[in-house]
Amino acid sequence: MADEFGQQLIALLPNLRRFAISICRSRDIADDLVQTTCEKALANRGSYQPGTRMDAWLFRILRNSWIDRTRRQKTEGPTTDIDDAHFLVGQDGAAVTEARLMLDETARCIAALPDDQREVLILVSVEGLSYKEAAEVLELPMGTVMSRLARARKKIMGEMGIDGVTTRSEDRKGLSK
Repeated sequence: MADEFGQQLIALLPNLRRFAISICRSRDIADDLVQTTCEKALANRGSYQPGTRMDAWLFRILRNSWIDRTRRQKTEGPTTDIDDAHFLVGQDGAAVTEARLMLDETARCIAALPDDQREVLILVSVEGLSYKEAAEVLELPMGTVMSRLARARKKIMGEMGIDGVTTRSEDRKGLSK
């Protein structure tokens, strides 16, 4: 069961909300002020003098919280609600869209690979396993891993229309033949 202080606080919530709305003219901010007031009142309940008007004490806490909030806003400068900030884009939309399309196309090409080629490609190119490690995982000769990986890469490049010289993974990883 709530103690007398808590019961009085709960009974005064509608009064606090009305007062908060009257000083800030925003229901959302008023709700925040009431919550802040309740938190401060509960944290400082020892400073409340029984026998005095609790509503006056709470109204003072609420008003001081409002003053603190407005002072803080003045020093912070102007703010924009994130929902209203759709015009503040941090990235080039066209580049992001192109990258997503390329990623989707790559994922589609990988998914279309035969299982044996896809397994090798994922283990070596995504998971970072060496050819030897991938061969151990798949219980295959290392040469089979290398040929399946080469076929997988060639097929993906063909599907995506990528032309050019490919470098061998073992050269990039410091492995020699």
